[in-house]
Amino acid sequence: MTRIAAVAANFTRDLEQNYATIAEYVTRAREDGVEFLVFPEAAIGGYLSSLGNHGDTVKNTTRSLPPAIRLDGPEIQRVQSIIGDMLIAIGFCELAQDGETRYNAAAVLDGTQIYGSYRKVHQPLGENMSYSSGTEYGVYDTPVGRVGLQICYDKAFPEAARVMALDGAEIIASLSAWPAARTATAENLQEDRWTYRFNLFDTARALDNQVFWVASNQSGTFGSLRYVGNAKIVDPGGNVLATTLLESGMAVADIDIPATFTAMRGGMFHLRDRRPDAYGALTELDATGTGRWRDLAHA
Repeated sequence: MTRIAAVAANFTRDLEQNYATIAEYVTRAREDGVEFLVFPEAAIGGYLSSLGNHGDTVKNTTRSLPPAIRLDGPEIQRVQSIIGDMLIAIGFCELAQDGETRYNAAAVLDGTQIYGSYRKVHQPLGENMSYSSGTEYGVYDTPVGRVGLQICYDKAFPEAARVMALDGAEIIASLSAWPAARTATAENLQEDRWTYRFNLFDTARALDNQVFWVASNQSGTFGSLRYVGNAKIVDPGGNVLATTLLESGMAVADIDIPATFTAMRGGMFHLRDRRPDAYGALTELDATGTGRWRDLAHA
């Protein structure tokens, strides 16, 4: 059995506060026997203060942007000094080697090794004013199994999880800073339509690909964003094993990857039963939904 956990917590621009929060959850996780701990998107330095047409941009501000961090920089090394032998996934703003390009990024690491990193591919609501977009998904061998990383809006795209499952992902860590709806927000955030979508995507992607799904999320507020928490662990059958709901905290569950995969993939195994020969138009159909071929639509 492997004990894993997903965190719902609030992270801001205050790096020292972020490090303290990371240390707090690592201590709690270690006491609880957790082997893999998933922190939210932008846990080092916080997320954007707003989205949409009024989102943070490099051109209109520098004060509200998350600090840009190199994978080999002191901030990641500080986190490694905190976590020791704990395996974690964590989100941050990555600064590329050119010293200018920023990515919304995540990494899976312990105190001595970075097993892999990821740059967010799908960007919502003007996020591209602040970050460049990644172009690929990787799956990484870690002490708890093969782990794939994705960030927030990625979960709305079945292809993102599927490509990792086909690459042997056993656990997909989905790190988010997922807020409530900006308009007509429900009084009870657990009933908000964006909370509903967040939770539905988590269970659907786990079941689609018959993988363990570990969804972390920010909680509380930052800028104009009010986060919905709901960190959770979902099994390959789409069953929620543990959740924080709206509260800050950890969702903790024990998983047995080989036994669960044998049981849940023994009959209907979705990856095996795919029909790629029938999906040839998947990347060529016009995105307007008209069903016309892209070359005709743009003729």
